[in-house]
Amino acid sequence: GWRGLAGQGGQGVLEAVVERFGALALAHQAPGAINIEASFLAASARATPGAVPDTMAWLGPCIGPTAFEVGAEVRAAFCDVSAAAQACFTPRAGMPGKYLCDLAGLARLRLQALGITSIYGNDSSAAWCTVTNASRFFSHRRDSGTLGSSGRFAACIWRD
Repeated sequence: GWRGLAGQGGQGVLEAVVERFGALALAHQAPGAINIEASFLAASARATPGAVPDTMAWLGPCIGPTAFEVGAEVRAAFCDVSAAAQACFTPRAGMPGKYLCDLAGLARLRLQALGITSIYGNDSSAAWCTVTNASRFFSHRRDSGTLGSSGRFAACIWRD
């Protein structure tokens, strides 16, 4: 069968490896409100509805839920689609209209809404955060001043 590893392709980017009926698709997307909602994964699931039970996704590292601040409009865009998304936003103390956002959590919710339940990789823990885990990941927000604006990880996919 197919095997794969995926990593961060740039600041705030999630990658998902999807295996379906022996054919492999790699979805690489920035996890903004528009991108998760109109993602490759959603389009793929709609195009082949019978394949969803056989779909597996792997979420790579991204900016974590203690580091990614968003405004009320981003929160509203997700929460208007799914009430469950409220759990992925934590209000910033003393900063009205600002929230910390769990991108991997939002991606998991979206995948689950599509019927995809085999989800691996980023579990929203600190180990997956590109900003707070400097020993493992480049972060544009953290490192661009000293290391330049480029930091990329490879995605490796192979067949056994």
